[in-house]
Amino acid sequence: MNAHGEITGGTGMTQFMRLFIALAAFVPLLQGCDEPIGAQNQPANGAKPAEVRLGYFANVTHAQALLGVDSGEFQQAISPVKLTTKIFNAGPSLVEALFAGEIDIGYVGPSPALSAYEKSRGEGIRVIAGAAANGVVIVARPDSGINSMADLAGKRIATPQLGNTQDIAARHYLTHILKQPNADNVLPVPNGEQAAMMARGQIDAAWAPEPWGARLEKEAGAKLIAEEKDFWPDKEFVLTVVVARPEFLSQHPDLVAKLLTVHTSWTARLQSAPQAQVPALQSAMRELTNKTLDASAIEAAIARVKFTDEPLKETFDTFAQWALDLGFSKSRPDLTNLTDTTILRKVQASNRSGTLSTGAAP
Repeated sequence: MNAHGEITGGTGMTQFMRLFIALAAFVPLLQGCDEPIGAQNQPANGAKPAEVRLGYFANVTHAQALLGVDSGEFQQAISPVKLTTKIFNAGPSLVEALFAGEIDIGYVGPSPALSAYEKSRGEGIRVIAGAAANGVVIVARPDSGINSMADLAGKRIATPQLGNTQDIAARHYLTHILKQPNADNVLPVPNGEQAAMMARGQIDAAWAPEPWGARLEKEAGAKLIAEEKDFWPDKEFVLTVVVARPEFLSQHPDLVAKLLTVHTSWTARLQSAPQAQVPALQSAMRELTNKTLDASAIEAAIARVKFTDEPLKETFDTFAQWALDLGFSKSRPDLTNLTDTTILRKVQASNRSGTLSTGAAP
């Protein structure tokens, strides 16, 4: 942490071996395969695919996906091609599905996207747009003894999945800012299980994306300790980006443009009147989780999120440095080809001119 209390890099650590193991599981998906990644959905002779497969989470920070799917706007945009969807708990599992050719486009955090890029030697993933910034909170059980970030040392802290964006941030904070010798007190726990575990005293705190942080406040009586954005320079970091398989991006730019047109439309609505989208978000999440989240929790959650179409490349640079500092990477990766906003820029230009262009990107 620098003099302003911002998260920065630190000295090298080696307590990240479990993350090595989890991410090493991606490698077999990239090697020893006779068929290119995602070839199952690639039609012959450049024809349109039978379906576009979209992956995302039931999170407020994936609001464009939730609303674009629930409203039917994504499906309408690409019709007659069929839209199919798959829901994930956290980024590493979505990346596995992307590598296995089970999805074409997804909403995911920067850390899994960066790890996927490194593991595939720059061949397996492209970031094509931003979706949300900030929207991560640190909350604690009322009787945990945690009243500040310094009190997290040695406490049992839940994150959604080993190697996801919150998991990386929590481990970095504990080992490089609080100077713990390791991060063994970070416990990967699926979002939906954290409230019950907190109520039973099995976890002390959670490093949680929204609406799960607000949910823990509402359902487990958790108290807000901090928002992660407060430890970042300029109080901003990208939390959710839109990613695609490079093959799908190059072969079907028209479909990508149509999806991003809907995506940017929802971003604009979320920026201008976020609270107006609460009922629709509540309905969309109920469809996916079979549980109605209290509207007040969604209102609290959405107020902590900044919706943006920009992928904020600086966040990836920071996570790459963290990975190097923690011993996760042997060298700083070249991120030149990670982000491709060519189609996004065309869509934004069309939005400004009031026309819809879905042709192939140059």
